[in-house]
Amino acid sequence: MSLPTPHDHTIDLQLAPPDLRPWREGGSGVDHVHVRASGRPGPTVMLQALTHGNELCGAIALDWLLRQDVRPLHGRLVLAFANMAAFNRFDARSPFESRCVDEDLNRVWEDAVLHGPGDTLELRRARELRPFIDSADVLLDLHSMQEAGAPPLAICGMTDKSLSLARALGQPETLLVDTGHAGGLRLIDRGGFADPASPRQALLIECGAHWEAVSAEMAIDVSLRFLRHLGMVDAAWADAHLRCPLPPRQRLLRVGEGIAARSQAFQFLMPTHHLMVIPRAGTLLAEDQGHRFVTPHDDCVLVMPSHRAGQAGQTMVRLGRYEA
Repeated sequence: MSLPTPHDHTIDLQLAPPDLRPWREGGSGVDHVHVRASGRPGPTVMLQALTHGNELCGAIALDWLLRQDVRPLHGRLVLAFANMAAFNRFDARSPFESRCVDEDLNRVWEDAVLHGPGDTLELRRARELRPFIDSADVLLDLHSMQEAGAPPLAICGMTDKSLSLARALGQPETLLVDTGHAGGLRLIDRGGFADPASPRQALLIECGAHWEAVSAEMAIDVSLRFLRHLGMVDAAWADAHLRCPLPPRQRLLRVGEGIAARSQAFQFLMPTHHLMVIPRAGTLLAEDQGHRFVTPHDDCVLVMPSHRAGQAGQTMVRLGRYEA
């Protein structure tokens, strides 16, 4: 199904939301959170989908795993569908609108926010999910991106500590270490996931473009590689169900800064796309209320530029460079 957007682009909806009603009860006491214990010593491993309610690829991947009745060989496995309230509002006629209900669920993970006076729908859900997240030794958060055809990306957080996990998966090609978001703390940056002294690790995988079939294939593929690497499932079974070829190599992209909107008047002054490389430092990139943003260095890589109207404080693009 192809639909027009407010920006006169056409969205190719290749994915439909899966029926998640069978997965409401997961033995955890919290709706749409499944906990499966092996009865053997081992790590607690968590996969989360639908941090944003319109990012269908992760929901399709977890639905597939549950339909396969996946069980951990050791430790505990947690499978969580995060923002079900937003997901249940998904409408193919306006697919961007179900990203969240009140606020971005991936900006609320600081203790001061979780334990503060706020009472949004997303905060209530985050408080339900927090005990599972804080018990996880290793976490995979499945996402997708707004730009059509966007190549997948593994976001390893603000330190190098989860790079080894991304490299062990071998997927996807581009690995990102960044500076976080001005708008609030992401899930992968919470607590021990970001503490260099902690063994806990977390990855956020941008599996591809929203609603493109390849994003669901990547979400299943990387979930299987994640579970196989951690010894949670039989390696031969995982290998038999892999969907995507490994890239010939992985490249590390390190973000030095982000550009946040000052107002809704933010606009790019040149065509931009995800992982675009701008050769020259000082190239005029965007403006907002008379302020002009330029590239800070040669060979500047644009990470997920947003072409939807920005609010003050919203990250519109991150600027990085590849490491040799």
